[in-house]
Amino acid sequence: MPLMVERVANLKTPEECAMFEKNVLERGRPDLAIAARKRALELRAQKYGASTEPERQCLEAVYAYESVLSARNGKATRDLRTWQLIKRHGIIGAIERTVARPAEATGHEALLALGLEDYAFEVVIVRHRDLFSASAVECAQARIDEWTNAA
Repeated sequence: MPLMVERVANLKTPEECAMFEKNVLERGRPDLAIAARKRALELRAQKYGASTEPERQCLEAVYAYESVLSARNGKATRDLRTWQLIKRHGIIGAIERTVARPAEATGHEALLALGLEDYAFEVVIVRHRDLFSASAVECAQARIDEWTNAA
Protein backbone atom coordinates (compact mmCIF):
# COMPACT_ATOMS: atom_id res chain seq x y z
CA MET A 1 0.00 0.00 0.00
CA PRO A 2 1.51 3.37 -0.99
CA LEU A 3 2.40 5.60 1.95
CA MET A 4 -0.24 8.30 1.34
CA VAL A 5 -3.05 5.76 0.88
CA GLU A 6 -1.93 4.11 4.11
CA ARG A 7 -2.03 7.51 5.83
CA VAL A 8 -5.66 7.93 4.76
CA ALA A 9 -6.53 4.46 6.06
CA ASN A 10 -4.91 5.34 9.41
CA LEU A 11 -6.97 8.50 9.95
CA LYS A 12 -8.99 7.94 13.14
CA THR A 13 -11.60 10.72 13.23
CA PRO A 14 -13.67 12.70 10.73
CA GLU A 15 -11.86 15.80 11.99
CA GLU A 16 -8.47 14.30 11.13
CA CYS A 17 -9.87 13.43 7.71
CA ALA A 18 -11.03 17.02 7.15
CA MET A 19 -7.62 18.43 8.08
CA PHE A 20 -5.82 15.90 5.86
CA GLU A 21 -8.24 16.69 3.01
CA LYS A 22 -7.51 20.41 3.33
CA ASN A 23 -3.76 19.84 3.40
CA VAL A 24 -3.64 17.55 0.36
CA LEU A 25 -5.93 19.87 -1.62
CA GLU A 26 -3.44 22.67 -1.00
CA ARG A 27 -0.74 20.36 -2.39
CA GLY A 28 -2.76 19.64 -5.53
CA ARG A 29 -3.85 16.09 -4.64
CA PRO A 30 -7.63 15.94 -5.17
CA ASP A 31 -7.42 12.12 -5.34
CA LEU A 32 -6.21 11.98 -1.74
CA ALA A 33 -8.77 14.59 -0.71
CA ILE A 34 -11.55 12.36 -2.03
CA ALA A 35 -10.04 9.35 -0.24
CA ALA A 36 -10.01 11.33 3.03
CA ARG A 37 -13.61 12.44 2.44
CA LYS A 38 -14.64 8.79 1.94
CA ARG A 39 -12.72 7.73 5.06
CA ALA A 40 -14.63 10.35 7.09
CA LEU A 41 -17.93 8.88 5.85
CA GLU A 42 -16.77 5.41 6.85
CA LEU A 43 -15.78 6.60 10.34
CA ARG A 44 -19.10 8.39 10.87
CA ALA A 45 -21.06 5.30 9.84
CA GLN A 46 -18.97 3.11 12.16
CA LYS A 47 -19.60 5.48 15.04
CA TYR A 48 -23.35 5.37 14.43
CA GLY A 49 -23.22 1.60 14.84
CA ALA A 50 -24.62 -0.05 11.73
CA SER A 51 -25.16 -3.76 12.29
CA THR A 52 -24.72 -4.90 8.67
CA GLU A 53 -22.66 -3.93 5.62
CA PRO A 54 -25.75 -2.62 3.73
CA GLU A 55 -26.75 -0.50 6.75
CA ARG A 56 -23.22 0.91 6.91
CA GLN A 57 -23.38 1.82 3.22
CA CYS A 58 -26.77 3.46 3.71
CA LEU A 59 -25.41 5.52 6.59
CA GLU A 60 -22.39 6.51 4.52
CA ALA A 61 -24.85 7.70 1.85
CA VAL A 62 -26.68 9.83 4.42
CA TYR A 63 -23.41 11.36 5.60
CA ALA A 64 -22.35 11.93 1.97
CA TYR A 65 -25.58 13.79 1.32
CA GLU A 66 -24.93 15.86 4.45
CA SER A 67 -21.54 16.74 2.92
CA VAL A 68 -23.43 18.06 -0.11
CA LEU A 69 -25.78 20.09 2.08
CA SER A 70 -22.86 21.44 4.11
CA ALA A 71 -20.92 22.43 0.99
CA ARG A 72 -24.01 24.12 -0.43
CA ASN A 73 -24.78 26.00 2.80
CA GLY A 74 -21.20 26.87 3.72
CA LYS A 75 -21.62 25.32 7.20
CA ALA A 76 -22.23 21.91 8.76
CA THR A 77 -25.78 20.86 7.86
CA ARG A 78 -27.67 17.77 9.02
CA ASP A 79 -30.22 15.96 6.86
CA LEU A 80 -32.93 16.14 9.52
CA ARG A 81 -35.65 14.71 7.31
CA THR A 82 -33.71 11.48 6.66
CA TRP A 83 -32.63 11.14 10.30
CA GLN A 84 -36.29 11.38 11.35
CA LEU A 85 -37.11 8.64 8.84
CA ILE A 86 -34.27 6.49 10.21
CA LYS A 87 -35.63 6.92 13.73
CA ARG A 88 -39.13 5.88 12.62
CA HIS A 89 -38.41 3.20 10.00
CA GLY A 90 -34.83 2.04 10.49
CA ILE A 91 -31.92 2.66 8.13
CA ILE A 92 -33.07 0.48 5.23
CA GLY A 93 -36.69 1.69 5.46
CA ALA A 94 -35.57 5.32 5.53
CA ILE A 95 -33.45 4.98 2.39
CA GLU A 96 -36.33 3.22 0.63
CA ARG A 97 -38.68 6.09 1.50
CA THR A 98 -36.10 8.72 0.55
CA VAL A 99 -35.73 7.32 -2.97
CA ALA A 100 -39.52 7.21 -3.35
CA ARG A 101 -39.54 11.03 -3.10
CA PRO A 102 -39.18 13.12 -6.25
CA ALA A 103 -35.58 13.24 -7.46
CA GLU A 104 -33.57 16.23 -6.35
CA ALA A 105 -31.96 17.58 -9.48
CA THR A 106 -28.74 18.73 -7.82
CA GLY A 107 -28.15 15.87 -5.36
CA HIS A 108 -26.35 13.54 -7.73
CA GLU A 109 -24.45 16.32 -9.48
CA ALA A 110 -23.25 17.64 -6.12
CA LEU A 111 -22.13 14.15 -5.02
CA LEU A 112 -20.33 13.81 -8.34
CA ALA A 113 -18.56 17.14 -7.79
CA LEU A 114 -17.34 15.94 -4.37
CA GLY A 115 -16.15 12.61 -5.82
CA LEU A 116 -18.87 10.78 -3.87
CA GLU A 117 -21.15 9.57 -6.67
CA ASP A 118 -20.95 5.97 -5.39
CA TYR A 119 -22.69 7.15 -2.22
CA ALA A 120 -25.98 8.11 -3.87
CA PHE A 121 -28.94 6.40 -2.19
CA GLU A 122 -29.89 4.95 -5.57
CA VAL A 123 -26.49 3.28 -5.99
CA VAL A 124 -26.75 1.69 -2.53
CA ILE A 125 -30.25 0.38 -3.31
CA VAL A 126 -29.18 -1.18 -6.60
CA ARG A 127 -26.10 -2.68 -4.92
CA HIS A 128 -28.35 -4.35 -2.30
CA ARG A 129 -31.52 -4.87 -4.33
CA ASP A 130 -32.57 -7.90 -2.26
CA LEU A 131 -33.16 -5.65 0.79
CA PHE A 132 -35.47 -3.18 -0.95
CA SER A 133 -38.87 -3.33 -2.61
CA ALA A 134 -39.10 -3.91 -6.34
CA SER A 135 -40.49 -0.40 -6.82
CA ALA A 136 -37.56 1.19 -4.94
CA VAL A 137 -35.05 -0.80 -7.01
CA GLU A 138 -36.88 0.13 -10.22
CA CYS A 139 -36.93 3.83 -9.28
CA ALA A 140 -33.26 3.77 -8.26
CA GLN A 141 -32.19 1.99 -11.46
CA ALA A 142 -34.20 4.43 -13.61
CA ARG A 143 -32.43 7.39 -11.98
CA ILE A 144 -29.02 5.80 -12.43
CA ASP A 145 -29.86 5.17 -16.09
CA GLU A 146 -30.86 8.84 -16.46
CA TRP A 147 -27.54 9.96 -14.96
CA THR A 148 -25.62 7.61 -17.24
CA ASN A 149 -27.45 8.81 -20.33
CA ALA A 150 -26.99 12.47 -19.36
CA ALA A 151 -23.24 12.05 -18.98
